[in-house]
Amino acid sequence: MKDVNKIILVGRLGADPVLRDTKNGLSVAQFPLATSRWVKETGQETAQTESQEAAEKTQWHRVIAWGKQADACAQFLKKGDSVYVEGSVRTHKYESKEGDSRMAFEVHAETVSFLGKFGNGRKQEDSGMKAQAVGE
Repeated sequence: MKDVNKIILVGRLGADPVLRDTKNGLSVAQFPLATSRWVKETGQETAQTESQEAAEKTQWHRVIAWGKQADACAQFLKKGDSVYVEGSVRTHKYESKEGDSRMAFEVHAETVSFLGKFGNGRKQEDSGMKAQAVGE
């Protein structure tokens, strides 16, 4: 049986993408992505309601994009924009400032599709982007 490491997220950027270059000149963009769901007090997921029994729970994901995709994310995406991200989960260990061993989880994006309006209210077709659109 073939192993699979695949994650699909649809959410909103929590901050503008940060673009950097590797020592070899490859572009790398990083941005936080928030996904939300409604949960009853019992911990069961539910449909969105305004009942006091349900609360919105937000999960934050660190997304990493590479190459031309990283350049496009940095150029066109802004805090609050909706995106579809498809990629794989990677982990790495590091030591905190206090000397504690920690584990970080990252989503390495294979596809980042801009949903609806982005970057100061512009639509994707207005930007000349060739990235895949997934609705508005």
